[in-house]
Amino acid sequence: MDKNTIIGIVLMIAVFVGFSFYQSNEMEEQQKIAQKRAQRAAEAEAARMVEEAMTPEEKHLRDSIAKAEKANAELYRHGATLYAARTGVSKLDTLRNDFMTVVFDSHGGKIVDVTLENYTRYAEGERTEKVQMMTPGSAKFGLDVHHHQGNKSLNTNDYYFTSEVTAEDDRQVVTMTLPIDNDGYVQYVYTLYNTGNPSRDYLIDFTINQHNIDPMLRRADEIVLQWNNRGNQNERSFENEAMATTIAYYTAEDEEMDEIDADGGREHHRGLSWVAFKQQYFSSALLAEKPIHAGMSFKTAKDAKQGFVKEFDSRVIIPHKAGQEQYNLALYYGPNDFKIMQDVAFKGEESHLEDLIPMGGWLIGWINRIMTIPVFHWLSNHGLGYGLIILVLTILVKLIILPLTYKSYMSTAKMRAIRPEMEAINQKYPNPDDAMKKQQATMELYQKVGVSPMGGCLPLLIQMPILWAMFRFFPASIELRGESFLWADDLSSYDSVLELPFSIPFYGDHVSLFALLMTLSIFGYSFFTYKQQNATMAGQPGAGMMKFMMVYFMPIMMLCVMNSFSSGLCYYYFLSQMITMLIMFIIRRSVNDDKVRAKLLAHKPKKKSKFQERYEEALRQQQETLNREQRRQRH
Repeated sequence: MDKNTIIGIVLMIAVFVGFSFYQSNEMEEQQKIAQKRAQRAAEAEAARMVEEAMTPEEKHLRDSIAKAEKANAELYRHGATLYAARTGVSKLDTLRNDFMTVVFDSHGGKIVDVTLENYTRYAEGERTEKVQMMTPGSAKFGLDVHHHQGNKSLNTNDYYFTSEVTAEDDRQVVTMTLPIDNDGYVQYVYTLYNTGNPSRDYLIDFTINQHNIDPMLRRADEIVLQWNNRGNQNERSFENEAMATTIAYYTAEDEEMDEIDADGGREHHRGLSWVAFKQQYFSSALLAEKPIHAGMSFKTAKDAKQGFVKEFDSRVIIPHKAGQEQYNLALYYGPNDFKIMQDVAFKGEESHLEDLIPMGGWLIGWINRIMTIPVFHWLSNHGLGYGLIILVLTILVKLIILPLTYKSYMSTAKMRAIRPEMEAINQKYPNPDDAMKKQQATMELYQKVGVSPMGGCLPLLIQMPILWAMFRFFPASIELRGESFLWADDLSSYDSVLELPFSIPFYGDHVSLFALLMTLSIFGYSFFTYKQQNATMAGQPGAGMMKFMMVYFMPIMMLCVMNSFSSGLCYYYFLSQMITMLIMFIIRRSVNDDKVRAKLLAHKPKKKSKFQERYEEALRQQQETLNREQRRQRH
């Protein structure tokens, strides 16, 4: 036999032996499974026969012994004091002020219901159901401890506290006490104020008093507080609310707010001033007198049918020193209202809770804080409707950027005035290989007549921060929430004039009229702008694609994006585009193109700047390099 035949036979034998070995192991596993099943069936049958043979007295004795054994195990695990606190009857204490109603439960010593009196959930038609920051059964709130006898992890959330309510002038105090072991105890003291000031009254002072529980702490240098809750759905759009809902935290040392990643995965951060369960227009926050650490995560609901948006989970670690018995914290349950949050202070220090409101980066946020918000509130304090307020604010913004708009238009007019010279350059250098020469000639023309090619772009770039500030302000403005205007019943959400029986990809399942009007205004402005720029773009490569992108694609894209956005924002953009077109029309009628051209041709060139000289030298060197390469290819 040759070598290949021998190898083939060896491989066949190896496969046969391996398969036989595999089959043998499979059969043994199946036999073991069958034996276990038969054994379990026999045991079940034997137990059934014993059960049938037992008298009622024997069954009662057996059950009593099992209960006693379980009770002894639980007693060993919890200790006598905590074991007694495992059973009881919940005592609910309800406290109120002008802004919210808070329900406390002795089971866990925690807040189980927070209802905001001045805000309602979105509903078709009349809105009557008030916003609940917390609902019974949705929250877990308690300290982690473990008993030295059982060495098992326990949480005060599972035990019954004793409760006492007292009133002091403009405040009400709930004191929850849980005996732990011997003379050890945990005590929660909640203080709800009624001062008439929302910045004070939305904040509940929360003090943890503990005595002699150091031996029951998992670590000697920390106390762990479990704080879990659900974010209920309060707005019309589940998707928009879910996108805005997250866990945020404020770092004391860096003095800045941040959020955990969008996937909600577990994150751990140290040195925090507060942790917040942030929703689109409301937040629950735990503030600390001294920096704390926290592990945080959340899970997002599958859809709106589940009734909530996200489930929050946090493990707050409070630094502890031996013998320390008091920890000062506070709980904020309230709206994401800039006026209220910026005045929230704890232990005499600014809380910076207003950073929860998405105002944009440092520049955009500065514009909103210094200009947009004060003007918006000033107008609202004068009793104007919010539709009219948005109109007035739009006009003010347009007046502020009017000089930039005028400068941008004049730059376009100048480019249009030198169109004959531009066409002459295009005819002189029709060959693509002469692109460098054409560019040099174009730059010389610009320098000669005093035109800057960036003259139209720079004003637009300068006003972009203001436009972006408006984009961030309107969706975050709780003042628009629940306010109706024309056919929109809530300016903070999308307006729907037609519900579709199907969902269109990238668009949605409804038709927003404000979004349609905004789209038409963008189309009109784009078409108008393109006509003005056509003089400078005619004959250039890609002009047709530029027209398609600018005039058609951009409005359609904005329609898809904005169809589910705030109707107040769409209304603002509609007004903005219409006012801009009116301004451009007035400027167009007041500017004489012939005079602009005569002025340009009479312009005396200034000495070239160093930048222009360097730029032209770079173009010249590129042209020389290109010429050498072309000569080399010919030869």
